[in-house]
Amino acid sequence: MTRHFLDLLRTALLNYGYWAVAVVLLLENAGLPVPGETILLLASFLAYSQRELQLPWIIVVAIASATVGDNLGYWIGGCGGRRLLESYRSFFRVPAATLERGEKLFAVYGAATILFARFIFGMRVIAGPLAGVLRMPWRRFFVFNFTGAVLWALAVSLAGFLFGSQWSRLVNIVDRFDLVLAAVFVLVLLLLWRRNRQVGAHS
Repeated sequence: MTRHFLDLLRTALLNYGYWAVAVVLLLENAGLPVPGETILLLASFLAYSQRELQLPWIIVVAIASATVGDNLGYWIGGCGGRRLLESYRSFFRVPAATLERGEKLFAVYGAATILFARFIFGMRVIAGPLAGVLRMPWRRFFVFNFTGAVLWALAVSLAGFLFGSQWSRLVNIVDRFDLVLAAVFVLVLLLLWRRNRQVGAHS
């Protein structure tokens, strides 16, 4: 992340406040690859360092925007189907492996994937639309979506606020944490696949 990029986000927050957080998080959760996690961290940092924003309101806005955005993505995925998902993947150059990983997670963990996907880089953007494409029951989607939004917003906002004095270090830690989580999920999928294959071979 360049200094110029962070300065742009900071300017947006100073000029538009909570609206900047709301719009970016809504767009990210609806399926657009925008820096939702970064702007939430930065907003929380500003709440710590300069008091332009208040942490409780940042958390409320983040939860609401993430929940509404994911529901919007779910609706778009449900209406557009797989053809729209493929067009999206092609337009934004999303690796096919990312969608395949998402489908495998949904197949293994079902609606719970919506909760964990928020903490995985790349998955947070496509989770809502993918759930719509796969026709996940909306009530189950909503419960896990809202729960995930609450946990994710609290974790990221509190991290940005508590470690506000070490902003650049925090961004690097979060990026690495995303990669570690992604690696763990891939490892779990491989182990489950191997176990199912062995069971099938003995049956």
